[in-house]
Amino acid sequence: MTAWEVINPKGAHAIAAGVDAPVEITVRGSTGYYCAGMNKQATIRIKGSAGPGVAENMMSGTVIIDGDASQYAGATGRGGLLVIKGNASSRCGISMKGIEIVVHGNIGHMSCFMAQSGTVLVLGNAGEALGDSLYEARIFVRGSVKSLGADCIEKEMRDEHFQIVEDLLRRGEADGKARPEEFRRYGSARKLYTFNIDNAAAY
Repeated sequence: MTAWEVINPKGAHAIAAGVDAPVEITVRGSTGYYCAGMNKQATIRIKGSAGPGVAENMMSGTVIIDGDASQYAGATGRGGLLVIKGNASSRCGISMKGIEIVVHGNIGHMSCFMAQSGTVLVLGNAGEALGDSLYEARIFVRGSVKSLGADCIEKEMRDEHFQIVEDLLRRGEADGKARPEEFRRYGSARKLYTFNIDNAAAY
């Protein structure tokens, strides 16, 4: 596999955005907005922290951040795996549509807002309004949740969910940090899919 390195990125924006090839890219430093946005096929590792919108609208491939990620990491992502080894700020996974996100630390408020499909695995804690107005995305949190958003509820962990968590811990380079049975599952109560006047107060 072809390998590229970006040396001393100086927080530049849109580094490795729009890649559509099975290549490996290592960014040796922290990045600005939209690093690895729209990624397809590539494996991109950021040896630092990432600014807003990292891996936004990612289609496939893998993005690994050794540090922290700013707001709306993985927004609208349709596929692939995003691994954040530090913390993720607000709106992580907003409007996600199939991406898998593993966060070794904490996630901020309004994460997984209107998340349609895909999975978010959080080894730390989650901020306010987790999963507000989500659809069919799956959320697993090991730590505490400050509050749940509209139409998001805690759900039972079944055997298939333990298997999903185990697989994501392994692929997200976190299999030595947590056990599947330590996580709790959150998902949609399915009351806000279509407008109903009886549920108006929940919107």
